[in-house]
Amino acid sequence: MTDLVVQPPQTATWVVHLDRSMWVGGVRGLMLQALHPLAMLGVWQNSNFQDDPFGRLRRTADFVGRVTFGSPEEAGEIGRRVRGIHKALRIRDPETGRTHRVDDPELLLWVHCAEVSSYLEVARRGGLALTERQADRYLREQRKSAAYVGLHPDDVPGSCAEMAAYFKEVRPRLRVTPEAVSAVRFLLWPKLPRELRLLSPGKPVYFPFGALCYYTLPDWARRMYGLLPEVPQATVTAALKAFRFGLNALPEPMHDRAFMPATRSMLQGARERLGAAGYDVGKGLRGLIDPRRWPKTAAG
Repeated sequence: MTDLVVQPPQTATWVVHLDRSMWVGGVRGLMLQALHPLAMLGVWQNSNFQDDPFGRLRRTADFVGRVTFGSPEEAGEIGRRVRGIHKALRIRDPETGRTHRVDDPELLLWVHCAEVSSYLEVARRGGLALTERQADRYLREQRKSAAYVGLHPDDVPGSCAEMAAYFKEVRPRLRVTPEAVSAVRFLLWPKLPRELRLLSPGKPVYFPFGALCYYTLPDWARRMYGLLPEVPQATVTAALKAFRFGLNALPEPMHDRAFMPATRSMLQGARERLGAAGYDVGKGLRGLIDPRRWPKTAAG
């Protein structure tokens, strides 16, 4: 079934990436990534992040979606595109005067680890029941995603222990720069795309969501930023669980409005391929978390 989608329903990745807590994890990942000075400069100098910070999240969602639910051809195409863009871009460090490549393996690894660890940690904290073995499996499966941006899978943490060791090693190189502070402030209160504003009943203000993302950061990252007063972490966990429950209750067609049109088209293609292969897609891709909706050949 691996020719249908890159990460089939039998994977831990499928379960994590279909959880709607991914929106919190995605913003949290951007906030965490900003603590690497060179990585943050790379975003600041080579994108329109200042004008459209949420657009970057949606483009990241498109990449993650394609290397999860897309066909191998779709994933390969976006991987080549991303590697080509990164190869052509440079980062100018005003402090040293040096120029760095955006596709420097150290920077690519930081972005990957900040992103996938955020997805995993937020989902588990929000109530997604994953064992340690399943969490390790998720990180191991994400080595495939890392390969699409040009990393060698063997160089990427493939377990929770390896991820913790990586963060312990990299933390001395992290610091809060003016660009990082500006980035987090943008993410705390960005202009939302119309499609996403329509998702929330009552259209509540965005700031509580941005603050929730901030408060799910590791303790050491929040201490570095110091942008918001601390609140009890039990309150943060309760808010995260409520947010996750609410978004997971949305029908899949309504939730998918948050994605770019090309992403929605890709997801529809995945449903069609899986349906033709015998999967019961009557409840969408999220319904395939239930093995009873798999064909017998896949379940066996």
